[in-house]
Amino acid sequence: MQYRSLDDLNQVLRERALDFCQGVDAIVGIPRSGLLAASILALHTNLPLADLNGFCEGRLLSAGRRGKQFHANAVHRVLVLDDSLYAGYEMERARRIIAASRVKCEVVFGVVYCAPGKESLVDKFGEVCDVPRIFEWNLMHHPVLAEACVDIDGVLCRDPFNTENDDGPRYREFLRTVDPRCRPSVKINTLVTCRLEKYRDLTENWLCLAGIEYDRLVMLDLPDLHARRRWSRHGEYKAEVFAASSAKLFIESDYSQAKIIADSSLKPVFCVDTGAIVYPGITEVCVASAYRVPVALKKRLLMLRLWLLMRLHPNSFGSPR
Repeated sequence: MQYRSLDDLNQVLRERALDFCQGVDAIVGIPRSGLLAASILALHTNLPLADLNGFCEGRLLSAGRRGKQFHANAVHRVLVLDDSLYAGYEMERARRIIAASRVKCEVVFGVVYCAPGKESLVDKFGEVCDVPRIFEWNLMHHPVLAEACVDIDGVLCRDPFNTENDDGPRYREFLRTVDPRCRPSVKINTLVTCRLEKYRDLTENWLCLAGIEYDRLVMLDLPDLHARRRWSRHGEYKAEVFAASSAKLFIESDYSQAKIIADSSLKPVFCVDTGAIVYPGITEVCVASAYRVPVALKKRLLMLRLWLLMRLHPNSFGSPR
């Protein structure tokens, strides 16, 4: 599965900014993810920005206190941008909306990540990216969640503060009232947490109130906080659950635990804290740097990563067909 981080998105847009924006007076983002890409590109090029509907109504977003105000009637050529294109439905919808608005300017259509064979559907693209693929900015809305194990603390909500982690009334208050960090729009296969089994009711109630759907909740069956601290095998425990499941991805917040889970389960782990996928048997240097280097070098690092994985764990790969 192809993965692209926010760093990757920023890098492609920075490298392709001149090509994307040649002769362009403004950048129009297709909601929602296209607005992210359009905002980044607008910052790199200091061009005015608009959302699709606002632009069709003759409005550009305010430049704030750092720049002058722009007026839509002074725009003669715009770039309509989305983050990715696979079937092309969103791009076609954008074309229809613009055609119906009778916008009087030249429109160029672009996308950052284009599926192979779909390049002709747009005027500009940043990179051909095969499918299946995951983007950091849409991970919690991606169908892969239906085949994923996900931690709770640090991923779906923040970790408890030390003052809250008393295994008593303050911790119960945390479990009841902590704000969700995100609300996935796809049902999660399995939630795997080191919260104690005795807090299942509070955890299930919080998940229900937060609107987070899941098939299974696995909790740690130890008597109290002191027993959990003596046990101290968080990563290994999560890896055992992950390895025994049919899940294809684990989502974990802490890098050290993510590394243990990946190495023990021989499956990839997305680390929220680093914004990178941790692969089994791969050193921290590759994981930490692979998404910050030029695209050509990144591809070589990814090939090296795959080669190392096959050498370290040959039995995890089936025979070629």
